[in-house]
Amino acid sequence: MNSRELMGNAYDGEGRDMLDGLSEYCTGKLAEHGCPSVSVAVAERGEVVLAAAHGSADVATGRPATPDTVYGLASVTKPMTATAVCHAADEGLLDLDAPVPLPGADRWPAPTVRQLLQHRGGLGPYYDWDYGDGERVRDPDRYAVPYRAPGTGFGYANLGYRLLGRLLEQATGQDLGACVRTRVFEPLGLTGCHLGPVPPGPAPSALRYTSDGRAYPDYDCGHPGATLGWAPAGELALFAQSYDRLLKPETAAAVRHALPVNEHLGYGLGWCLSSGDGPLVQSHGGGGPGVAAMAVAVPERRLSVAVLTNCTNKAARDAILQYVLGELVPGHSAESITPTFTGPPRPMTLPEGEWTGRISAPERDVPLTLRVLPGRQIELRLAGASATVPASASASWDLHASFPLQLPTADARINSPELGLGLRLEAGALTGEAHAYKNGDTEGRLGNFLSHPCTLAPA
Repeated sequence: MNSRELMGNAYDGEGRDMLDGLSEYCTGKLAEHGCPSVSVAVAERGEVVLAAAHGSADVATGRPATPDTVYGLASVTKPMTATAVCHAADEGLLDLDAPVPLPGADRWPAPTVRQLLQHRGGLGPYYDWDYGDGERVRDPDRYAVPYRAPGTGFGYANLGYRLLGRLLEQATGQDLGACVRTRVFEPLGLTGCHLGPVPPGPAPSALRYTSDGRAYPDYDCGHPGATLGWAPAGELALFAQSYDRLLKPETAAAVRHALPVNEHLGYGLGWCLSSGDGPLVQSHGGGGPGVAAMAVAVPERRLSVAVLTNCTNKAARDAILQYVLGELVPGHSAESITPTFTGPPRPMTLPEGEWTGRISAPERDVPLTLRVLPGRQIELRLAGASATVPASASASWDLHASFPLQLPTADARINSPELGLGLRLEAGALTGEAHAYKNGDTEGRLGNFLSHPCTLAPA
């Protein structure tokens, strides 16, 4: 059945007009943003009512994307892993409120399973990519260092889902991919879904591309439960509105009990949840090397949407998703699905002066000196190099700045040539996180994002 027939099963003339407009809109946005392809699906009351794809799943061969094409999901994997965790809890194989020990952490109590699902385990942001060239972070566990007491704040953490994946494997005796398949995908009839570093066979998959059109090889990472999902758009839309069928009613309610992230959104057990007026909207986005994905559901309407693209640049995904939701969900606002984890920027107000301290990297401490200059400029001296940049602040940080400086560690030298600082002024000291990262993939491949504790005192 083609996409026009699918749409006609559930919608009247207005819906057909939307489909006609969607085709033209998708084609235009793919061209505008240099995105190879998009797959869009709408499901209502357990049935896929729209399935349409545009562009090339493989640019070199010209193979077109189809509604059956399987796409990488990046962080849309998290709700799938979370569902498997909750299902195992319902069976008594694990306890959502049991502590999960962190390697080498003794300053605060261990976070619970529930806190890791909610990104409230105290961990910092992190991702790593293994492109098969021998250059990879040796031990992601060394970065599972808490930055705050569990439960005291939201911190989006792939490493929390790394820990949850291992916990599932220990509780079930299955590897993570098999566990999610047997507990989530197979019971829901999602035969095209998969969790692992390579796409499933025999369904065709979309090759993944950099923002400037270069193909990525197949790759792995150190946080598969957070990142390595695959699905065709129709099956992802069905998952978004049917996963709760696998759970006890009280567990499904716990999934949607969201602690606030900002004034518009909270985060539950693996899903973003809207707050405020209008129907509840649950969603999760994903972005990574050659991946920009989004799943959105309106539970009270049993309506869900999936938009999948095979490009690191999220612009085409975002525009197409807003077009579809604008047609299907009256009064829809992008703020109900787009998380802003740090809050809007504000002026940096730290007084002028010099600070000295260290970045605590896994292999060694790295000394640094920071000077607050007139005009909200920050000079950073590190490993014999220096840079001066403007600084800002936010609800989370009293100082936020990024520097074109290389952290001199083996892991950072792999593909993380820049350094970001997020620091709070507490008890006369600046404390927070130093991030080694790479800004995008227009040159080479997307780099790793490594978080390290950072502490400075007045000089």
